[in-house]
Amino acid sequence: MIRCVSGGSFIRDGRIVLEKEQLQGLDREACRKNTMAYAVLQAHNTSGDPARLKLKFDAMASHDITYVGIIQTARASGMTEFPLEYVLTNCHNSLCAVGGTINEDDHLFGLSAAKKYGGVYIPAHQAVIHQYMREMEAGCGKMILGSDSHTRYGALGTMAIGEGGPELCKQLLGRTYDIDCPQVVAVRLSGAPRPGVGPQDVALALIGAVFKDGFVKNRVLEFIGDGIGSLGVEYRNGIDVMTTETTCLSSIWMTDALVEEYYKEHGRPADYRRMEPAGTAYYDALIEINLSKVEPMIALPFHPSNTYTIRELNEHAEDILAAVERSAREQLGGKVHFSLRDKIRDGRLNVDQGVIAGCAGGTFDNLCDAGDIIGGHSIGNGAFSMSVYPSSQPTFLALTENGVIARLMTAGVTVRSAFCGPCFGAGDVPANGSLSIRHSTRNFPNREGSKPGEGQISSVALMDARSIAATAVNGGRLTGADTLEISYRKPPYLFHSEVYHNRCYYGFGRPHPEEELRFGPNIADWPAMPALADHLLLRVASFITDPVTTTDELIPSGETSSYRSNPERLSEFALSRKDPEYVGIAKEVRALERMREAGDNPYQGELRPFYERILSIAGMDGVDPMQIGIGSLVYARKPGDGSAREQAASCQKVLGGWANIAGEYATKRYRSNLINWGMLPFLLEGEPPFGRLDTLFVPDIRKAVAEKWEQIPAYLLKEDGVSAFALKLGSLTDDERQIILDGCLINYYKK
Repeated sequence: MIRCVSGGSFIRDGRIVLEKEQLQGLDREACRKNTMAYAVLQAHNTSGDPARLKLKFDAMASHDITYVGIIQTARASGMTEFPLEYVLTNCHNSLCAVGGTINEDDHLFGLSAAKKYGGVYIPAHQAVIHQYMREMEAGCGKMILGSDSHTRYGALGTMAIGEGGPELCKQLLGRTYDIDCPQVVAVRLSGAPRPGVGPQDVALALIGAVFKDGFVKNRVLEFIGDGIGSLGVEYRNGIDVMTTETTCLSSIWMTDALVEEYYKEHGRPADYRRMEPAGTAYYDALIEINLSKVEPMIALPFHPSNTYTIRELNEHAEDILAAVERSAREQLGGKVHFSLRDKIRDGRLNVDQGVIAGCAGGTFDNLCDAGDIIGGHSIGNGAFSMSVYPSSQPTFLALTENGVIARLMTAGVTVRSAFCGPCFGAGDVPANGSLSIRHSTRNFPNREGSKPGEGQISSVALMDARSIAATAVNGGRLTGADTLEISYRKPPYLFHSEVYHNRCYYGFGRPHPEEELRFGPNIADWPAMPALADHLLLRVASFITDPVTTTDELIPSGETSSYRSNPERLSEFALSRKDPEYVGIAKEVRALERMREAGDNPYQGELRPFYERILSIAGMDGVDPMQIGIGSLVYARKPGDGSAREQAASCQKVLGGWANIAGEYATKRYRSNLINWGMLPFLLEGEPPFGRLDTLFVPDIRKAVAEKWEQIPAYLLKEDGVSAFALKLGSLTDDERQIILDGCLINYYKK
């Protein structure tokens, strides 16, 4: 089904993998430049150095969990108008059930900002962020930056990257996105999917094959091969958006007549051009997917890479689910009782809920096929429930006109407006102990909305819309859609652009500086953040030994999203579901640093014993205690998998955090968020010599950052003495070093 080939491959015309005897005369570096990814990246590179990229994007997008903080940061740094098209969508905080007026206050702030600075504003319920960008902003050869990790439009010939908010601020301030030119991995598609096999099945098979060993981490996936022609454009989009879960940087696909027709239907024929590798291209690795061999898939809790075919799960349910339960107990720390085997009846897994939603699931083709499966049936009047969320109002309208919505509703399916809630725990929260199958993007713990800290646990398994519909027809009994005989109608899609033009605000290029920003009582400025001190005393406020730590564990999604415009209030939720004591510990440490900043010497009080140990370190005799900054740190083996949300880092900084220590960082975007908030992204080889609540001292850290020390000495301060160990910072640009020295990106721009 999927074969991964490391070591590099030469591929001719995006189709033929060259054998050894065909490689004579080929230059690897020259052929590397023939990839689509290289061409697009260099077209946006302003550095003049093809190996060290400084990218400027064609457009950007944010939703209502992120845009307030981004605009607040940019205006504090001197922004007076949006220099590129910036789309503000409202698809995450669409509901106003939590926090009173908070969400709608944020929406009106967004509209006033679009008017003041010259932006595009998409009101709530009009579209999920990525569907709007596909329909209205993507273009062949373009690059788009978004403050959402699933910013992916590669199937439309657009290289898109999801990053934390500070990277968008840089673009708003005329700066660049700085990275080394990434490696490119070819994803060569062949064959055609079998009936009942959908885009989520292909995506989950890919994620399961590459995630665990980091095969494509921070690389660009370039989709090539004859198999592309067998896929409709929305099918391609459905695979593409899930590439985020492989931890790749971005994606790009060959384009064809179907993509050209997509742009024509959306009223933008000029945004199409044929894209393919130029002759023989060199790729750093190769993934081969035979689409005809892909089966209906399921990703069991609690990660999109925990994949099985539905067939093998049905054949070995007891053994597979027992293994999932064991892993879950370790991940959840035994805080709640988690069981899946109690859902096995007559040897088959039974589920409690089905959801098809968001940028991955709620597309026209997915819902048409689901309607063909469910039409004429009933989902029953028992505990099983099902809901669908069309990904945009134009999609909803087209499905209404062709009768799909009527077929779904008649069968008992609830139909909702465009909303991302089911993807991050703000919609369709199942009952305690329930299992929800969803065509959405993630199934991390709590992404369905439960709160293990309060004794609740439900869970999500990811599946394709077609198999969710097949399961619904069977009353919740897990069923692969390939087992049903269905005649799929495949109706044409008719796009109604007037849905947007009658409701959305289009102000790019027409700023109104006299417009007043509209602030709600929850919208707050960022607190003052000090510059990096000469030396650092760090308390280990949280110590996480899980193999991977997600951003949802660092700052929960769901109900916390209403407070994302208030840095202090949001910080109260930091690590609340993973380490509830973290906030209190961090605040105690922050109080000591605030004493130091105010001119009071905390080393004359409770920190006196640590200062005395510092004096015993070579070169520290007589060091001025007021030059020793005080902060907290988080240790995790591999933090930052998942969402791009900057708050996973900024909340730590607001609470007085100065560093993370990790074996490695799961994603570039999380590490970038740490840097942009002035946090030190330390790396540690091997097992840590310290533990939770231990105190560390890092001398001359300011000098180490400025002078680019490769090894940074650190010390564990124990009652019986001092022990030394070494840290690293990894690769940092000169700008990133200065941001850390200044204390955060806001301070950097103020200077």
